[in-house]
Amino acid sequence: MNTPLPLALTMGEPAGIGGEITARAWEALRQGGPCFFLVGDPALVAGVPVAVIHHPGEAVARFATALPVLPLPLAVPAVPGRPDPRNAPAVIAAIERAVALVRQGAAAAVVTNPIQKSSLTAAGFRHPGHTEFLAELAPGEGPPVMLLAAAGLRAVPVTIHQSLRSAIESLTEERILAIARATAAGLRRDFGITAPRLALCGLNPHAGEDGTMGLEDRDIIAPAIARLRAEGIDARGPFPADTLFTPTARAGYDAALGMYHDQALIPVKTLDMAGGVNVTLGLAIVRTSPDHGTALDIAGQGRADAGSLIAALRLAADLAAHRLNQGNAA
Repeated sequence: MNTPLPLALTMGEPAGIGGEITARAWEALRQGGPCFFLVGDPALVAGVPVAVIHHPGEAVARFATALPVLPLPLAVPAVPGRPDPRNAPAVIAAIERAVALVRQGAAAAVVTNPIQKSSLTAAGFRHPGHTEFLAELAPGEGPPVMLLAAAGLRAVPVTIHQSLRSAIESLTEERILAIARATAAGLRRDFGITAPRLALCGLNPHAGEDGTMGLEDRDIIAPAIARLRAEGIDARGPFPADTLFTPTARAGYDAALGMYHDQALIPVKTLDMAGGVNVTLGLAIVRTSPDHGTALDIAGQGRADAGSLIAALRLAADLAAHRLNQGNAA
């Protein structure tokens, strides 16, 4: 499902694989779309024809014959595998520019190439990652929610970028409610699922076995589920995490909520590492990203797999079209 507007793709970490996979994604999509343009330094893209544009509106006409690039120069040339904090301001500016273009109605959605958080932090970046930064640039009505989508599975971590000890300590009924509500709203708004079914993982082995293996499932997660159901949200669980991701179980829900980062991300990456997509629900814009990092160890070697970026671009176009259709129907 394509949109009338192009997608804005950020350059990500210049020393990573972003340039490589961007070129390969253009080669795969240039005939059938969705159309996108890169916000970044044209020098990052090699081996394909490049068309420097000055406005997103130019991208559609150029896309079939050249990769459109809205130029944003780096401070210093990128060296594969060696991030340079001097380029961090340009990486951040690319994200800001892409978000602004979507909010202005010039682009349909933002797709982000992976960033190197350590490099950005060294340059003074104060956010744990993309999700938190985007929530500041394009806040929605609820909290930002990281949803990982792969073939046959959507998974959401209730707690994200924190240690396991910290995640358990911060797990509250109110936090689960906020993430579950935002997930249900996002599935309706962006995925077109009118009555989302949510399955919540238990925190402890066997979902706590009624308190014999931990109290969190009985005293925090189960009450949250009861409140969600009272609000009309089809939430179920808590289910043991070791059985929630089997093919039979996955057929019974639209999204699974893991209580901590790895509980949600491991099954997605196991099922479809090359095609998984990171979606941020709860923003004023549509945003997707490949479900992998900068891959500094293989940058510049021609070995990078563009499958996840291609999937992220296609899904971004679908989600933007769903939002547009909902807006037209309202």
